[in-house]
Amino acid sequence: MNLIDSFFTALANLRRHKLRSLLTMLGVIIGVAAVILMVALVEGARSKVVEEFRRLGSSLIIVVYDPSLRKRGETPGTIEGLRMEDAEAILRECPSVKMVSAELEAGSQKARYGGEELDVVIDGCQPEYLYLHNLQIERGRFITQEDLDSWAKVCAIGKEVQRRLFGNRDPIGETIEIAGVSVTVVGVMAEKGKTFGQDWDKRVFVPITALQKRFIGADIVGVIFAQPRDPERTNEAMDEIWQLLMRRHDNQPYFRVDSQERLLSSIGRVLSIFGLVVGAIAGLSLLVGGIGIMNIMLVTVAERTREIGIRKAVGARNRDILLQFLIESMTLSGVGGIIGILLGWGVSVLIGWATQQAKLFGGEGLTTHLPLWAATAGFLFSAAVGIFFGIYPAWRASRLNPIEALRYE
Repeated sequence: MNLIDSFFTALANLRRHKLRSLLTMLGVIIGVAAVILMVALVEGARSKVVEEFRRLGSSLIIVVYDPSLRKRGETPGTIEGLRMEDAEAILRECPSVKMVSAELEAGSQKARYGGEELDVVIDGCQPEYLYLHNLQIERGRFITQEDLDSWAKVCAIGKEVQRRLFGNRDPIGETIEIAGVSVTVVGVMAEKGKTFGQDWDKRVFVPITALQKRFIGADIVGVIFAQPRDPERTNEAMDEIWQLLMRRHDNQPYFRVDSQERLLSSIGRVLSIFGLVVGAIAGLSLLVGGIGIMNIMLVTVAERTREIGIRKAVGARNRDILLQFLIESMTLSGVGGIIGILLGWGVSVLIGWATQQAKLFGGEGLTTHLPLWAATAGFLFSAAVGIFFGIYPAWRASRLNPIEALRYE
């Protein structure tokens, strides 16, 4: 009996005992489905994070002031936060830095025009902000250096702000009121969508100096974005920024200097650890499934003892018997693996669709992605489970004495 004949014999045995075969495969099905579902969710989250970082900007260094870094009981320092002078010093004194943009958010405010109003986020920024965050101007212009120098009451509005407040009217040159301050619209941004739950199309961009002087009355800066001259020199640029901040602020280490790559790597490690934990739990189901396969194969050997004796009597060798039962065990687990892959993939698609319809997780739902390597690995692993747990029953069948097997009742 060749491999093809053994395979079709195994399928015939599965069809002959449908319920028993299904119950035997259940552990493998659940285990593989759990692994596939976990991989689809983790890889979907990973691809989503990568896409969000790509949309946020490329090769960015992020500098923030973090007072939580102060140790308990430590005397407060003189530093109160980042300032425009820090951003200017980074660009002037850090040779590895190509471009810098300071940013300050004033949070959600009501924007009004005529009888319409909309909740928007006021974002104080510099001209370089446009390039660092891959933003595009659809109409008009963005913030200029002249606007910064004069604390100009001008703004560039997001696409949704333009739609909700102005409809089909041209907003360029019109005046909107935000937090009691009237600002003139000089530009409309191209549609960008959401990044990490923040809607770029509901933002109003104003000169950061105007936000500091006219809206909040403070000279602080929320975050400084910097771009290295060469992505390969990102770590060097980060070291230069850190040393500069220490010199400027009496070595008070209340700053975080991170890069997108480092943040992405940290998130990737967390996702990988989560995947390993869930995968280990799912592996227990495969272990239970493998034990079930061994058990049912031992029962099958007992049921087919006379058949084994007849096959040996007509010339079948021990290795022929061994191979047949190994193929049957592998077929049992392999079919269970295929069903598990389809089930896990189907559930992942259903979860993604359901969360999108319910507008969960920032309104965009969960992203799921099943790479080909995961489906292939799931099938091969399930087949390997069948081989591992089928070795002993197959060996036992191959070692049966043909005379005793023919006498078996």
